[in-house]
Amino acid sequence: MHISISKLLLIFAIIVVLFGAKKLRNFGEDFGEALKGFRKAMAEPEDLPPTTSPATSGRQEPQRQKEKMD
Repeated sequence: MHISISKLLLIFAIIVVLFGAKKLRNFGEDFGEALKGFRKAMAEPEDLPPTTSPATSGRQEPQRQKEKMD
């Protein structure tokens, strides 16, 4: 199945009529900003401190409570 340029232009024209040029422009800007943010986040190294897993933190809670009671 081959989609020609004329078919793509017709589809684009229908989309513009349905949504309006302003909404499409806003959608394009929002999508571009989201893509820039994603690329920036992927380029930055992860500087997050190590975290404990939920299973480990669950085991530590009773010990803390016992220390407080003593």
